[in-house]
Amino acid sequence: MMLSNRGTTTLKGKRKSRHPMNDFDALPPELRKWVSEAMLPWSAHSVRKSFRKAIAKTGDPQRALEELDALQTALIAKDSRRIWGAEYPAGPNPS
Repeated sequence: MMLSNRGTTTLKGKRKSRHPMNDFDALPPELRKWVSEAMLPWSAHSVRKSFRKAIAKTGDPQRALEELDALQTALIAKDSRRIWGAEYPAGPNPS
């Protein structure tokens, strides 16, 4: 598990860019908006790579953003199970 100013997470965290704001500014406007509202701290590189894959799959930028939403939801679910256990957020079944 990685502990940082982003909190506790099992998701990978790498820093390679020397100019993260320039990388962010180079993203398409709709993708910059999506990243600014994202729940996870996406790097410009990883979100661009995922967006390109989603565009190739869907052929439509709007549907590609929906694919990113689904990917982000899956990553959060994966991380929450590792951090808080398989029963999170519902908790154990009352008997």
